[in-house]
Amino acid sequence: MHTNRILNIRKKRFWASVLLVQFFLFYFLSKSETAIAFFKQLFEAKKYFHQLIFSEIPFSAGDVFYVLIVISLIYLILNLFKKQKRQKSAVFILIFLNIFYFIYQIFWGMLYFQAPILDKLPQEDVTVLEAKSLSLKYLKLCIDDRNQVSEDKNGIFEIKDLKQIQAAILGQQSKLPKTFSNKKNTLINDFKPSLFKNVMSYTGILGYYNPFTAEAQFNSQLPATYLPFTLAHESAHQLGFAREQEANFIGFLIGKNSKNKSLKYSTDLFALKSLLTFVSVSDTTFVNKIISNYSTKMARDRKNERLFVKNHQGLLDDFFLISNNLFLKSNQQEGNITYSYFTQMLIKYERTKP
Repeated sequence: MHTNRILNIRKKRFWASVLLVQFFLFYFLSKSETAIAFFKQLFEAKKYFHQLIFSEIPFSAGDVFYVLIVISLIYLILNLFKKQKRQKSAVFILIFLNIFYFIYQIFWGMLYFQAPILDKLPQEDVTVLEAKSLSLKYLKLCIDDRNQVSEDKNGIFEIKDLKQIQAAILGQQSKLPKTFSNKKNTLINDFKPSLFKNVMSYTGILGYYNPFTAEAQFNSQLPATYLPFTLAHESAHQLGFAREQEANFIGFLIGKNSKNKSLKYSTDLFALKSLLTFVSVSDTTFVNKIISNYSTKMARDRKNERLFVKNHQGLLDDFFLISNNLFLKSNQQEGNITYSYFTQMLIKYERTKP
């Protein structure tokens, strides 16, 4: 018995040391352009087969995977309070953390350190005046878009065929400007409604990419105005754009020229709201004026969005806001305040257009 205890202690120290070594290893690799290039190529090499395997499963395999992990961890943590099982459980937890962390980093984590897209755009600082000018442009676009989409019996924008939107997104991936993307699209429909939609509605999470299954998860309860752009955003992750702000920008490029009217409306509306959020820091009067000039149809959609948010506010929303903010900052991102970064890319991109 005493021998087993000593052996388990040694195992704990070993796996704890391995985890620590991994932290330092991936930290140093994140500073190497050669290493980052290797992980980009690794992602490109495996993403087709990765998506293909899990796209054949009709439900969210990634969500089931996370549920099993949580159940297993709860079981192991509870065993830490049992004297006879404490040592073995601690060893299993450390082994799991090592495996989980290693797979996450080689499949996804290192992609956060790719060269920023912002470096490929004009370097002059953006101005509030530019944001205001573009707000007027996107207001007109949204009004026109809204007149070309379907609505339900209450006059609120609705999506008739989600599969068509998903197909449009996959088709637009191949048309992304080479300046911003040399990543290959797979044309594999691996969009999955999350099993956690009720939880997501109360946390403010619209969708997420699962690096272990390559699935693009989305909250099927979202208002229709959010959903198409959310899918475009998650598809950008599937291409290999890890940073949230850059996935927004690639999602914008995917949706802005789409012939699918629902996708274009959702994309232009996201751009408009991002511009208004940027301007609101210095001029709320202008923002309120733009909103007051929404078409009647757009105003109904906005009211529907606000009702959705109001009905799903709570402690979970605050908790996930904080935890997600910490995660984003740990990966060299701006936290939840991503509109400013995206808006800079949007404005600088608009400068390059004739």
